[in-house]
Amino acid sequence: MKAAVIGSGFMGRVHTEALRRLGNVEVVSVSGHDSAALRVALGDPSIGAVHICTPNAAHFPAAKAALEAGKHVLCEKPLAVSTEEAAELVELARHKKLRNCTCHNLRYYPMVQHMRRMREAGELGEILVAQGTYSQDWLLYDTDWNWRIEVEAGGPSRALADIGSHWCDMAEHITGLRITRLCADLQTFHKTRKRPRDAVETFAGKTLSPSDYDEVAISTEDFGAVVFRMGDRTRGAFTASQVSAGCKNRLSIGIYGSKSSVAWNQERPDELWIGNRNTNNQIVIKDPSLLKEGARSYADLPGGHSEGYDDTFKQVFRRFYKSIQDPSAAPEYPQFSDGLRQLEILETELNSHRLHAWAEVE
Repeated sequence: MKAAVIGSGFMGRVHTEALRRLGNVEVVSVSGHDSAALRVALGDPSIGAVHICTPNAAHFPAAKAALEAGKHVLCEKPLAVSTEEAAELVELARHKKLRNCTCHNLRYYPMVQHMRRMREAGELGEILVAQGTYSQDWLLYDTDWNWRIEVEAGGPSRALADIGSHWCDMAEHITGLRITRLCADLQTFHKTRKRPRDAVETFAGKTLSPSDYDEVAISTEDFGAVVFRMGDRTRGAFTASQVSAGCKNRLSIGIYGSKSSVAWNQERPDELWIGNRNTNNQIVIKDPSLLKEGARSYADLPGGHSEGYDDTFKQVFRRFYKSIQDPSAAPEYPQFSDGLRQLEILETELNSHRLHAWAEVE
């Protein structure tokens, strides 16, 4: 199988390296997202799949063009910048009978899969509470900049769209429940930021001097807090922050059931906390031989050998390309419909904040 990667920044590099690790997929094209480069990639009949790793606003036109060219598509999240765009991609992929994936890769840590299998086995009991945060610090200062800050490139939301969507996807994936109602509060701490006069790659804007900036007004949020319901009984809350000093990439999630609880932190990915009421709590270290049977295939290395962020992409891509090679295989990965789902939640969060009220998730 030959693949093209559209987008040559941070995510494009991550995707390219993960694809090379599969052993059965050759990356034959890596390019920017300008129309000329896209036409070259999509016009190559040998390319079977396209990875969309561009800024958010370019996801929809690139993914649509790839589907119309008959290519299977794996797109970074968020799938688009509106539910209307995402719904169009879902329908087009269905009509074309093409494999499609929204890259919510953080589901694919071995211990996250183990949490899900514990819930499926009934070990947690009834899910009562889901809570946590996705906190980073890379946009803490007004001199920090990235294309995600700009509405034109990143869409109307930043913290909730960029990292909050990962948290919500993981919460629904682990619990098997859906967020049905929510109340959101957003804050933009830096009403203006200093934009570099030259392009800066993601996470790489800490070395510029004051003469390298222009000051611009900001409308996307630095922080969001969401209280939510999952059906009639389950309750939850989470925050998404890009201004929390010391948190480099801290997706922390706790699932609390009527029998026991589990909690996991992305900055310590091989550890899983298990909480008990009447016996000692546990810290479980990743070991494939001790994982739940359904979670074992998500770990390639033996106990004591860490698996991290880059490995999650490999696990997603492996399953995506397996489903291309075997048309009868069920997709074991988030599809465009899952990307649409997270945009539905996101738009509800934005509406809730705008109205200062609870809102139903359609």
